[in-house]
Amino acid sequence: MSESIISVEHVCKSVTDSTGTLNILRDIHFQLFAKETCAIVGASGSGKSTLLSIIAGLDTPSSGTVRLRGQDIFAVNEDARAALRAQAMGFVFQSFQLMANYSALENVMLPLELAGRKDAKKMAIDMLERVGLSSRLHAYPKTLSGGEQQRVALARAFVVQPSVLLADEPTGSLDHATGETIMKLMFDLNAEQGTTLVLVTHDPAIAARCERSITIEAGQIASMTHA
Repeated sequence: MSESIISVEHVCKSVTDSTGTLNILRDIHFQLFAKETCAIVGASGSGKSTLLSIIAGLDTPSSGTVRLRGQDIFAVNEDARAALRAQAMGFVFQSFQLMANYSALENVMLPLELAGRKDAKKMAIDMLERVGLSSRLHAYPKTLSGGEQQRVALARAFVVQPSVLLADEPTGSLDHATGETIMKLMFDLNAEQGTTLVLVTHDPAIAARCERSITIEAGQIASMTHA
């Protein structure tokens, strides 16, 4: 087996308010490997998106931890965690999260510029061509269709050549045909760049395309299957 790239170690997440304590995640424990494709599935409210946010270091666990290439991401401060994310992780959100005042090209260039890449423009143009948007480089998000916006988001995530790509319901707001195009792109780029792909989805057809499927029920791992 190839190297472990993400290790989720006995992660629990609870929130407490005036009505009591809600256990969102309970003792989640697994490893993901380089180049692997993994689906995290489960009903709405099962804790899937919270788990993805913790893997990303965007949310903190109540107990347990996550290691990225052996580095405990919660043993460092928020700035160091953000730097780790910038170096090794890409994200695709259901809501796209594009900068409204930036063109498609500028949106894709942004993470490269933040990383100090001198060839940011060329890399961004190449990646937008790769996702079929060479004619829409200077279009702004409000003039792009949902599928085009998702492709910009995908280009932005993959242009930094991340070790890990995390996607939360990446086709949830798209029609079936557009969703199929986006999924093919994600798996093609996974194969080309060797990126570990982690998808939160409620779509069994998408989960079936992944090498591994982890089912979350009521905040716990109910099953883990390999293709």
